[in-house]
Amino acid sequence: MTIIVHHLENSRSQRVLWLLEELGLPYEVKRYERNPATMLAPRELRAVHPLGKSPVIEDEGRVIAETGAIVEYLVEKADGRLGPSAHRDIMLRYRHFLHYAEGSLMPPLLVLLVLGRIPFLGKRAAKRIKPMVDVHLDWIERELAGRPWFAGDEMTAADVMMSFPLEAARSRAGLGPSRPATIAWLDKVHARPAYRKALEVGGPYAYA
Repeated sequence: MTIIVHHLENSRSQRVLWLLEELGLPYEVKRYERNPATMLAPRELRAVHPLGKSPVIEDEGRVIAETGAIVEYLVEKADGRLGPSAHRDIMLRYRHFLHYAEGSLMPPLLVLLVLGRIPFLGKRAAKRIKPMVDVHLDWIERELAGRPWFAGDEMTAADVMMSFPLEAARSRAGLGPSRPATIAWLDKVHARPAYRKALEVGGPYAYA
């Protein structure tokens, strides 16, 4: 059965398309556009899942939301491909970054992105948030300076999860040449054939 991906433009769901391309699982995309005034997801997504958010996938009668949960489901469906090796340290790093992407890194980035849209007071408040983001980016730079991928020597689904917040950070939060290992990682991700194919399928994406 073909997996249906409910894909919202310029959103976390781009990672799901990339993962599906890497795993070689068959899928179909239902694309949604944001409200140009509010930048929110359209109401049609609520017919798929009550929260009305993306990504959401449908597979074998199941509706699955939340990127991390979707990633774990797809890795399991693909018999563990792009999951961690049995090595204890690699497994722990895999689990950490799989959840760190949304649990710790994305919240301050999201606050920074929202504040950037508020004139005057928003920019002043953003100056207080930016040092919090920098703590994360500096730590990530040290991690990637010591190994090619987040979990170890091979790419895993943890790298897929980390792609969106780091793309957002490069676009809006000052991630640049001063953190060369992180930029090199992003460039390596964007050069992957599966990533490029996912962009073709998903449509315009502002963060690549």
